[in-house]
Amino acid sequence: MRVRFRLGDDRGSQAVEAAIVTPLLVMLVCLAIAAGRLVLSGSHVDAAAADAAREASLARSADAALAGAQAAARDTLRRQGVSCASSSVSVDTSGLNVPVGQPASVTATVRCSVKLTDLLLPAPGVHTLTSKFTSVVDTYRERGKGS
Repeated sequence: MRVRFRLGDDRGSQAVEAAIVTPLLVMLVCLAIAAGRLVLSGSHVDAAAADAAREASLARSADAALAGAQAAARDTLRRQGVSCASSSVSVDTSGLNVPVGQPASVTATVRCSVKLTDLLLPAPGVHTLTSKFTSVVDTYRERGKGS
């Protein structure tokens, strides 16, 4: 009985190819999930900033504007299902000090750190998203003198 060996015998090569390609495909899927998570979270942070600015523009004092903006941003992020590792809301309330009859605006900035540690990526575990939105204060609405 003769055993013949052929040149170019590729038995077992598919297992080697799979061992090389599979981790790359898993990494690609994780990158796609991370990108989707960041884009979706970014739009939710934009919505939170818009809600915070709108809420602040309705307030009559700087203290009430800051408190309202923080509550609105937290509520919007919670309703949208965004879990921030850390978040902050800052509000520029200088527009509330403008005399009645003159145009004014308030600006809210929302920062949210989104966790990526649950994905199989060799990337930073947290990515911070920042969004800023400006809302116009009603020109003829009475404004308080609170700080």
